[in-house]
Amino acid sequence: MEKLSVIKIGGNIIEDESSLNAFLQLFANLEGNKILVHGGGRRATHIASKLGIESKMVNGRRITDAETLEVITMVYGGLVNKNIVAKLQALHIDAIGLTGADINSIKSDKRPVKEVDFGFVGDVKKVATKSIDKLIKADFTPIFCAITHDGNGQLLNTNADTIASTIAVGMSEIYETSIYYCFELNGVLKDFNDKNSVVKQINSKTYKKLLEDEIITDGMIPKIDNCFDALNNGVSKVNIGNTSMLTKENDNFTTITL
Repeated sequence: MEKLSVIKIGGNIIEDESSLNAFLQLFANLEGNKILVHGGGRRATHIASKLGIESKMVNGRRITDAETLEVITMVYGGLVNKNIVAKLQALHIDAIGLTGADINSIKSDKRPVKEVDFGFVGDVKKVATKSIDKLIKADFTPIFCAITHDGNGQLLNTNADTIASTIAVGMSEIYETSIYYCFELNGVLKDFNDKNSVVKQINSKTYKKLLEDEIITDGMIPKIDNCFDALNNGVSKVNIGNTSMLTKENDNFTTITL
């Protein structure tokens, strides 16, 4: 089975030009089939405020009303995505920028209203594995922004971590897939004040222990739960750390397996 890497980058990398350039160089050097997934929430918040649109958050998640969806579509699908695509072309990677609406690649349902109405936010339902694979087979590198659609003409703001994991799950029918979640820390830390105290290996047994010892807490719990969800649905491994984990030299990051 051929291998496929799905890499997700967050706002801190996107916001900082030199970090972004350094990451894209590493991404370009990464061997084999690859897909990049990005958000752009900080840039969207910044541009929304310039336009006099207030960004509303509940539990760290954005409320996406019609005005905010317009900004997100402009920023994620336009500004951020095309900037990344152009930079990758300069590094001789034939990148193609996509939302979930393009080639009908990722369909979502609008999140139902429970305690909170999140507005135009999507929960992923279906990934068009074969269509995405056609791009890979044609030597294109897909660059997905955090926007999906409902199949009825409505775009939906969607969590980028979720997009990365659902694409990886879908593609695991064809490839041996690994996910790389790139963020500012070196990985999952034993001690938050010691940036080098990385937990290098986590499996379902050690995860229970880490929860009991309260090493993994708060916002990290849903992230790791999502990782195990992906692993239970066909993904071979999930890696969490800073961008240098894409190099062969660095082994100081967290790998999660079953």
